[in-house]
Amino acid sequence: MGTPLFAVPILKSLYQNGYQISVVYTQPPQKSQRGQKINKSPIQGISETLNIDFRSPFTLKNNDEEYDFIKKLNADLAIVVAYGQIIPKEYLNLTKKGFINIHGSILPKWRGAAPIQRSIMNLDNETGISIMKIVEELDSGPVSNIYKIKLDHKNNAQEISEKLSLLAAEKILDNVDNILDDKVKFFNQDHSKATYAKKISKIEGKINWNDKAFSILGKINGLFPNPGAFFNFNGERYKILKAEIGNGKGEVGEVISDKLEIVCGSNNSIKVLEIQRQGKKPQKIGEFMLGSQIKQGSILSNV
Repeated sequence: MGTPLFAVPILKSLYQNGYQISVVYTQPPQKSQRGQKINKSPIQGISETLNIDFRSPFTLKNNDEEYDFIKKLNADLAIVVAYGQIIPKEYLNLTKKGFINIHGSILPKWRGAAPIQRSIMNLDNETGISIMKIVEELDSGPVSNIYKIKLDHKNNAQEISEKLSLLAAEKILDNVDNILDDKVKFFNQDHSKATYAKKISKIEGKINWNDKAFSILGKINGLFPNPGAFFNFNGERYKILKAEIGNGKGEVGEVISDKLEIVCGSNNSIKVLEIQRQGKKPQKIGEFMLGSQIKQGSILSNV
């Protein structure tokens, strides 16, 4: 059971290593914002390519048809990876070994919808994947294994998501074998240390130049590629795609070089490397500055 690109390498790994996949569950196709194009989920796409049966109900809640379908499968195990729906409590006993979840954080830290983004925005030193049993309360079930990777201020959410997905695709195989052979131990989480990674809202991408440079860089990296970190200038929105820390001094929000270096609240600066003007293509900073209204000496206010 999965939906986004993050889940694709894990499904492929199970398929390529000979595990018998009875059925795949994924979110229904969505209409794109501009027009009537229908976008299938990445998991639906790979299921079609691999010729695996898939189902995409709008909800599992109070859905007798799906409940009966899963019950009749008499499956050994359900594996959930960023499915995007809560699994109702009554489903959790429908497979012999329960439902396990691959979650993109070091539990109990960052339970919830956006663990990778929140971890980067929080300037954490490490993140990882946790393999856990699903229980009724969100991401609070017992954990069998955690696999960690280091983070630094050069990592963005897309890169870390790809890394964790490939790590999970490798590690899930041994975990499935051990679960099926009853060789795995699950340990309760320390619920007193739980933190929550709530869903990202677009407005969180707005940059406040009074913040410290490292916090702003965490926002730029954590929200890449979507929804992105942005600022407004002369009524237009600019999304910063890539940046690094500088040590420039000046007034907060001041552009202090012809390469778009901006002073932040911590008495250091952000050097923008790639940027996207509203409605335009992404550009490297040298190309962007040639035709930009934003010049050295401009002040980027927090409006």
